[in-house]
Amino acid sequence: MNNRFPIATALALAGLVAACAPAAQNDADANEAVASAPPATAAPAATMNHAEWAGKWIGVEGMFVEITPTKNGGYSLTMQSDLDTVGTYIGTDAEGGIAFERGGQQLLLKASTGDQTGLKYLAGKSNCLMVAESEAYCRD
Repeated sequence: MNNRFPIATALALAGLVAACAPAAQNDADANEAVASAPPATAAPAATMNHAEWAGKWIGVEGMFVEITPTKNGGYSLTMQSDLDTVGTYIGTDAEGGIAFERGGQQLLLKASTGDQTGLKYLAGKSNCLMVAESEAYCRD
């Protein structure tokens, strides 16, 4: 009779371990999913505020953008975007930058490096904004 008890105990323990193994795996998967999920307290609007970009940014050949926050939470963008075009545009916070319309096109002013702009004059700079590869502005 002594031989049966250890076998029965071993079988019961093996069954218990097998029953718990999938739950442990599911808990690990759940913990991994929670760890990779964005924090519940993160507000999308807070991450899309670009007010720290306020001020003047300088481009090549006299080009510039001056960003001024407005009372309604948007931005006034005064730009010289090429040698012949100076204008003021209404901008709004958008994912990745400040969205605005110019010449019937929806554009995005976004953070970049001087190297990403493709402009030699801005190469090596780290604090830049760009609309397109050939249109960018930096702060030293």
